[in-house]
Amino acid sequence: MALVTKSIKGTQDVLPGESHKWQYLEQAVLEQAKNYGYKEIRVPVFEHTELFQRGVGDTTDVVQKEMYTFEDKGGRSITLRPEGTAGVVRSYLEHGLFNEPAPMKLCYTISCYRYEKPQAGRLREFHQFGCECFGTQSPAADAEVISLINDIFTHLGLKNYDIQINSIGCPECRKTYHEALKAYFESKKADLCATCNDRLDRNPMRILDCKSPVCSDIAKDAPKVTDYLCEECENHFTSVKSYLDAMGISYQVNPTIVRGLDYYTKTVFEFVSTEIGAQGTICGGGRYDGLVEEVGGPKTPALGFAMGLERLMMLLKAQNVPFPEEKQCDLYIASMGEAANIKAAQIATDLRQEGFTVLYDIVGRSVKAQMKFANKVGAMFTAVLGDSELQEGKAKLKNMESGEETEISVEAFDEEFMRISINESLKELTDLGYETDIDVNSILSGNLF
Repeated sequence: MALVTKSIKGTQDVLPGESHKWQYLEQAVLEQAKNYGYKEIRVPVFEHTELFQRGVGDTTDVVQKEMYTFEDKGGRSITLRPEGTAGVVRSYLEHGLFNEPAPMKLCYTISCYRYEKPQAGRLREFHQFGCECFGTQSPAADAEVISLINDIFTHLGLKNYDIQINSIGCPECRKTYHEALKAYFESKKADLCATCNDRLDRNPMRILDCKSPVCSDIAKDAPKVTDYLCEECENHFTSVKSYLDAMGISYQVNPTIVRGLDYYTKTVFEFVSTEIGAQGTICGGGRYDGLVEEVGGPKTPALGFAMGLERLMMLLKAQNVPFPEEKQCDLYIASMGEAANIKAAQIATDLRQEGFTVLYDIVGRSVKAQMKFANKVGAMFTAVLGDSELQEGKAKLKNMESGEETEISVEAFDEEFMRISINESLKELTDLGYETDIDVNSILSGNLF
């Protein structure tokens, strides 16, 4: 029978052998953000299209070429989110979070959708971790956000990445810069792509972000935004660098960074690696002091970042960064006969409530086949239950690594198994050189502390 369909181009499945790595990664980034005072927010996967047109910017590639937009049954234009910031800003305003004490720090892990050519590290459905910080215009906040990302990467064990920063100024000093850019690119107009010719009048800074090799080569000699910063923006950028220096965070000033979204102002930054191919940016962000007002809220300084989790996972694997081992089966109970099957179910239920991973046969395999399955799932302990074990009230618990067998009471199986399991864990700590005088009975009684 032929498969009805396969996954859509630009999407991917995360299979059970990999899912524990994703769980670890998602938990790790959330925990690091929590250390900085960020709280998780969850927003819808789709929004009204105008939110992204106003928030992201209608001159960006995202809005012009990449959004998944459709008309719903009510005739409304709906778009699957291409990024996280606009939706978080909408939620921040709709629920009056601007009335809370500043700064308001929000973080999220989300799926995003962009229609673009799939390639390594770039999918049509992808995942981001992001943080948004509302209500502060201090350069200390810019440096703290960069520090948070650096701490995440350090915690994960990443190496060999560059932190690149820039300032793209405020709307006022960008007016002069836009004039200089326009004058420069006008003389190259014949060689620019059609999209960049359209950008020339509307937003010439977008040309600096064009992926066309020809446009990128032309842009190399374009005027640098850092030469056109007003005094306030220059002082802000200088202060950001001072904070980073004080934190011991190495960075490079890269005047070509403008980011791909229209809402950025002043500080922008990227974390870049050369170890995952052409799509080397694994995280980017910056300040967006005008976005909240653009979406309909009060004037509110803000900043944030997003990191692509697929690219981050690629880099972790490329650097052979170790992941925690997937939790294995603590106990497999091989049972024979209806009465033994029921007893196995009862024991498993009791131990699962204590936090153990316990499996027993729900397929109808022979004992021999069950033991093969126990080996396959990496069971740390196995026990066989049959008529004789039930009659005698005793079963043999086998440590699958050492081969050691221990007689265990069927009726007090859960308590005796917990005692044996805890003793094994304490022994492992001792073997690793840790000294411990913890009493097993204290653990079982809940009186450890």
